[in-house]
Amino acid sequence: MPENAGKKPRWRRWALEIALFVAAFLAFQAWQLRDTARGPAPQFAGVHTDGQAFDLAAWRAAHPGQPLLIYFWAEWCPICKTTAGSVENIAADRPVISIATQSGDAAAVARFMADQGYRFPTLPDPDGAIMKGYRLPGTPGFVVLAPDGRIRFVSVGYTSEIGLRLRLWWAGLGATT
Repeated sequence: MPENAGKKPRWRRWALEIALFVAAFLAFQAWQLRDTARGPAPQFAGVHTDGQAFDLAAWRAAHPGQPLLIYFWAEWCPICKTTAGSVENIAADRPVISIATQSGDAAAVARFMADQGYRFPTLPDPDGAIMKGYRLPGTPGFVVLAPDGRIRFVSVGYTSEIGLRLRLWWAGLGATT
C-alpha cells in the first residue's frame, strides 16, 4: 500500500483553510458594518475646499445613470493615505466626492490635499456629522451609490482600486441613461 494512501491532497487542506479565512473575514466585515446606513443615501450638502457649494441630490442629478463613490477619509488616518491614490485614479473617470472627516476646516483640508497632491473633490466635515449620517465605524470608508441613489456597497478599511472599480461597475449594471 502506498505511503500516501488515505491522506488528503495538500491542496484540499489549503483550499479549506482559505475558505475558512474568507468566511471569517466576510463575517467580521458584516458584523463591523451592521449599523451602517442602507437604502436611499442620506442627503448632505456643504462647501468644497475650493469654496463651491455641494449638494448630494444635485450632484446625483448631474451624473444620471452613473454609480457614484463617496470616500470618507481623515488626514490623521494612515490607511487613508494608502487608499487615496486609488481614489485619485478613479476620480479621473468616475464621479467621486470625498469627505474629509475630523480633519479641520476647509483651509486646513485644502493645505493637506495640496501637500499630498490630491485633486479629488472634497468637502470638509470638521465635526464628522456627514460620516455620522452614514453611521460608518471608521475611516477610510467607501460608499457606492447605485444610479437610483440607493446605497449599494459599503466598506471600511483598505480597499484596492480594482475592488472599488468592480463595485462601481456592479452598482451600475442595469442602469439606464
